[in-house]
Amino acid sequence: MTALQDLKYGQWFKGADVDGDGFIIQQDVRMMSERYIAARGTTPDSGTARRLTEGMDGFWTNVIAPMDQDGDGKVDLREMTDGFKRVLTDPALYPEQIAPVTNCFFDLVDLNADGKIDQAEFQQMFDCVAAVPGDDCAAVFGALDRDGSGALDRAEFHQALTEFFYGNDPHAPANHLFGRIAY
Repeated sequence: MTALQDLKYGQWFKGADVDGDGFIIQQDVRMMSERYIAARGTTPDSGTARRLTEGMDGFWTNVIAPMDQDGDGKVDLREMTDGFKRVLTDPALYPEQIAPVTNCFFDLVDLNADGKIDQAEFQQMFDCVAAVPGDDCAAVFGALDRDGSGALDRAEFHQALTEFFYGNDPHAPANHLFGRIAY
């Protein structure tokens, strides 16, 4: 694992530790999706909200919970970083490790269901879910919009998540997906 990945994972941890207690528990993971569902005005019993909640439960069960090295039911930054180092090593596993949750978020974020996420939709998601400041969202969005269309299609969104979780390129725009990191 590189120092860059440590920084990125640390930034992700800050957003995932919803209550700020220094640990990620299943409730934090659920609260990430609940905050976005509420901000979007989607009812918790809608199909998309249920898929997101189920996807986040699966993310907890299959990715985060196994990182709990001391069995206390919570994951601290060291455990999460060590776990990401062990688990998120092969981008070929993205379809089973990260893609299901990414697809749910994409569907929720795409407010007008046009198959794209515009800058306002993107900013709403990352402000609500990961508390990323608006200026950071705008800069990251601009860099991720590789084709300059003014929107992210599903492929661009997946590419960003792949770069964030698996990449080592210090110049990749997705490094700042969950907030600006300082090298």
